[in-house]
Amino acid sequence: MTKARPAPEGVAKRSVMIAGHRTSVSLEAEFWEALQGIARSEGLSVQALIGRIDAERAGRNLSSAIRVHVLRTVQTEAKS
Repeated sequence: MTKARPAPEGVAKRSVMIAGHRTSVSLEAEFWEALQGIARSEGLSVQALIGRIDAERAGRNLSSAIRVHVLRTVQTEAKS
């Protein structure tokens, strides 16, 4: 994964390799941090976790799918 490039809106764009294809993902820093924590807790790299989210996103924009995944994970942890 390449270093984040902050945008004026506080969004960081990162380049990731998914299924052999390079793509860019734009997320707020807080979502990148949460995604890193989720990946770490699941014993995955961030890239592997994004690949899994990509495979399950059912047509949703990848950045949105990642945000929803982070939200659902946090909600599930809050119920525990």
